Amino acid sequence: MKPAPFRYQRTTTVDETVAALAGGRARVLAGGQSLVAELCARTTSAEVLVDIAGVAELDHVAVDADVVRIGALRRIAALEDDAELAAALPALVECAGRIAHPAVRNRGTIGGNVAHADPASGVPPVLLAHDGEVVLTGPGGARVVGADAFFTGLRTTACGPDELLTELRFRRPGPRGGAAFHEVSRRARGWGLAGACAVVELDEGGRIAELRIGLLGLAPTAVRAERAEGAAVGRAPEAEAIAALAADAVAVADLDDIPGDVHASPALRRNLGRVAVRRALAEAVRRAQGS
Repeated sequence: MKPAPFRYQRTTTVDETVAALAGGRARVLAGGQSLVAELCARTTSAEVLVDIAGVAELDHVAVDADVVRIGALRRIAALEDDAELAAALPALVECAGRIAHPAVRNRGTIGGNVAHADPASGVPPVLLAHDGEVVLTGPGGARVVGADAFFTGLRTTACGPDELLTELRFRRPGPRGGAAFHEVSRRARGWGLAGACAVVELDEGGRIAELRIGLLGLAPTAVRAERAEGAAVGRAPEAEAIAALAADAVAVADLDDIPGDVHASPALRRNLGRVAVRRALAEAVRRAQGS
């Protein structure tokens, strides 16, 4: 199919883009790997398509001591090949390498992935587990929204119709911290049926001082496993404890709330989620102990 008629506008600055979004009837085109398919299927429409591929100020990575700031236009493939980023945020680089195929990663952007808020996307739970923040720029200037408040439902976010997602901020694991991402799919780099990102901080005695877990595929949007996070504090990160925390993590929703489709039933997704959490947490602990 062909998309419904729209007007095309290309911008080169954030201010120009925000002005183009005024009125709320425009859609932002970054990599277009999801939006173009939806336009052609006519499951969405736009009066104006604002192409931001030329907004160079949105393509950046800054690795600071405590926070990593990534511009919304950074390509997924560029994240996958960034050695400095791999040292600072290994879970994000692991996630980037699992997104679709090279042709998609060469065009897709991290900002577009987060703004699309698909429940099967890997970047949103990584952002949640790293206590992340989203910078939104609109007519009134920039505002910062915590990742916990940004994802509001199935493919819906706190980004207003006249706002542009400009930057993502990830808190780095501490000196005794580790992070890992694990996803289960039917085929290599296919849509994730369930997955998890775990970020763990150990105390001087080697026990869990802090744990953050982001989940995909177990709710209409990416969610934190807060119940398991709270139960983890003070526990020794042994295999039995990790398995118990994984079981606790997938109790974030009743079985009826977990999505089910032709690819996986709610019960299967719950089990796969438990496996993903256990593997991600075990690897995060191993990295924390090694650091």
